[in-house]
Amino acid sequence: MNRGRLAALISCAVLLTGVLVLAVTRIFGFDDGTYLAVPIALLPYAALLTAGLLVTLLALRGRWLTVAAAALLVLQLAWIVPRFVPDRPLIPADAVHIRVGTVNTHRGQVDPLALVSMAKDEHLDVLAAEELDAPAIKALDAAGMAQYMPYRELHPENDTSIFSRVPIVSGGPTSLPTTWPQTQVTVTVSGHQIPVVGVHTYYPVGGPGLWARDMSALRAVAGRDVIVLGDFNATVDHSPLRSLLAAGLVDTHAELGRGWAPTWPAQFPLVQIDHVLHGPGLAAVSASEHLLPGTDHRAVVAELALPG
Repeated sequence: MNRGRLAALISCAVLLTGVLVLAVTRIFGFDDGTYLAVPIALLPYAALLTAGLLVTLLALRGRWLTVAAAALLVLQLAWIVPRFVPDRPLIPADAVHIRVGTVNTHRGQVDPLALVSMAKDEHLDVLAAEELDAPAIKALDAAGMAQYMPYRELHPENDTSIFSRVPIVSGGPTSLPTTWPQTQVTVTVSGHQIPVVGVHTYYPVGGPGLWARDMSALRAVAGRDVIVLGDFNATVDHSPLRSLLAAGLVDTHAELGRGWAPTWPAQFPLVQIDHVLHGPGLAAVSASEHLLPGTDHRAVVAELALPG
């Protein structure tokens, strides 16, 4: 074996070991409350790397490493491919619809005119705005939010505020054991009461234990007609988010077969950490992402329906 081929095989083996570590982490949930949550966010890119390694190893005729790469690629595809397969129920023509949106305002730095314009253009019924401080709320109202969404549950002292075009029946901070209180409301749409929870969890780089605790606490809000949306600081490969989905919530993008919709960072998005989740009593109609000046996250807009 010449030295060049040996060096190439060793390099491939090292990279495959890294991919294997990620796979084992995902399988056993080792990212839950640990800094392994950071590389797990990039798991789809590991699949691309594995595919490249597989081709390289075939050319190098590295038999056992080729088998290992093929096995890892099959495993990763088993996780990723279902996200591109729509799984939505039939929605009756007379079903009640609700349009919701979420945006991390980057400590209130989002362009207020752009955000209000998006809310109007997308005909939003409810908007959850994370990291929204008091001056930013005043700027939004001056830009027209007060007229378009006159109902609101404002909590700049905590983090997240919720604006609504439809009446709010009740609302306030949740009593969940999260790092800071999440904001919840119940809105009325065509006679139906729909609970909405605006979410912003702690971030795993700053404190994986706090992040995991926040995600775990959110399981308590799962319900048939609930909408849970915001900045989860988690992708669908993170075990805490998968546990949240297992508690009875559905990821809108995955339901629509839109398995690749990164939202952060805004200009060159790499990962999707902003989500619209909903209970089994709702069904996804559409989802989209929007770039707004001043914020480091892309806003997410979704339309949901009450099929029955």
